[in-house]
Amino acid sequence: MANASVYAMLLVAIVLEVIGTTALQMSQQFTRLGPTVVLVVCYTAAFYCLSVTLRVIPVGIAYAIWSALGIVLISVVGVVLFRQKLDLAAIIGLGLIIAGVLVVNLFSKSVSH
Repeated sequence: MANASVYAMLLVAIVLEVIGTTALQMSQQFTRLGPTVVLVVCYTAAFYCLSVTLRVIPVGIAYAIWSALGIVLISVVGVVLFRQKLDLAAIIGLGLIIAGVLVVNLFSKSVSH
């Protein structure tokens, strides 16, 4: 699998995980069937997609990207969809997470480009 397609698969995994986490919030502790089904399907597909990327990307790097982008994206979903507020410390922290992913991907020799 070429590097671009591996990273595309990782992005799909992240988006599926964010959709699943959004559905988790909407499931109201698994009391609503529709969102519960969506979260199970999305989490299953997300972990499959993540597993495919591990053929090429080291697990620590893949998981760092997965977690960081997932945190940032679900925070945006929380603000937009659920009207949650982020204070300055949260915004700075999210910026540091993004910076960390960029440093790892741009400068680490552990990442195969």
